[in-house]
Amino acid sequence: MTNRFQFNINATDGRARTGVINTPKGDIRTPAFMPVGTAATVKAMMPESVRSTGADILLGNTYHLMLRPGAERVHKLGGLHKFMNWHGPILTDSGGYQVMSLTDLRKLTEEGVKFKSHIDGSVHNLTPEYSMEIQRLLGSDIVMSFDECTPFPTTQEQAKSSMDLSMRWAQRSRDAFGDRPGYALFGIQQGSTFKDMRAESAEKLTNIGFDGYAVGGLAVGEGQELMFNVLDYAPNQLPQDKPRYLMGVGKPDDIVGAVQRGIDMFDCVLPSRSGRTGQAQTRMGAINMRNSRHRDDNRPLDENCECPCCKNYSRAYLHHVHKAGEIISSMLLTWHNLHYYQILMSELRDAIASNKLDKYVSDFHEIRKRGDIEPL
Repeated sequence: MTNRFQFNINATDGRARTGVINTPKGDIRTPAFMPVGTAATVKAMMPESVRSTGADILLGNTYHLMLRPGAERVHKLGGLHKFMNWHGPILTDSGGYQVMSLTDLRKLTEEGVKFKSHIDGSVHNLTPEYSMEIQRLLGSDIVMSFDECTPFPTTQEQAKSSMDLSMRWAQRSRDAFGDRPGYALFGIQQGSTFKDMRAESAEKLTNIGFDGYAVGGLAVGEGQELMFNVLDYAPNQLPQDKPRYLMGVGKPDDIVGAVQRGIDMFDCVLPSRSGRTGQAQTRMGAINMRNSRHRDDNRPLDENCECPCCKNYSRAYLHHVHKAGEIISSMLLTWHNLHYYQILMSELRDAIASNKLDKYVSDFHEIRKRGDIEPL
């Protein structure tokens, strides 16, 4: 096992890449999907169950963990890996997005963001330097620079001001992060949907120098078509030899399209959130277990799926436990959803390695177009 962070691309197919990120905590196969463990837990899942789905890395959240239980407490208890019993790599986001999306009262200045906690109304100041300190205390393997997530829609003037601020914060994040062998710091490209602004942001980040780069400011309401329009150029503006991470994405067809455009890493709450709301993500598309048509259906969700949910339980049972409000519904559907996402990533890696990505994508869309109409 390596004692440093490095990224090797093993094969390409068009703009898509497959490779491995080496970290002291373990290897991350790319393209990679990171299950979201917001508050030091992937909801309704045990860590060993998450690992069994094929996940190499988890995502934790700086904003939530700083508020509860507190980064200092996690540090004193041995760090986030020990605290949540996950021994593989962990990426933590910087908290900037949550400050924007979860807090009603916030004051943005050059120094950082002053906000009230959505939990108890307590006042906090989050700066690039403090974000780096929190993520250091947590023991994050991949640290995200502090940025402002530009809202959508936005004017060109607003996007420019936001991007410039994020780039100044990126430099401060880099300075505060320092030299930490074995740990990585990712910069975040901003610029909304403006190509020239994205290029300027990428150039500034590259000049600062990061271990990886994220495409930020997407999946914030712009829709898939516009997101793909941005991804047609944004990843190519970033260094080719570093990991490229699309933050907060997404649905399976979002991921497939982004992989085609050169993205290496993804995270999204969708698999676990869907599991808690009775929705199964499958190769045929989403299946709503609340629908009464499932109540007498003895089939599994997917006869080709090897997850514990599909191997041991029927759609009729899943319909019943969800309607009854039983906890096992969230557990089984989340397990299935995370398993499906990791199978999707594995198939994408194999398709790229064998130079058959176009065929795989064509089949992927054809199966989803047919949906769950005919027997599996």
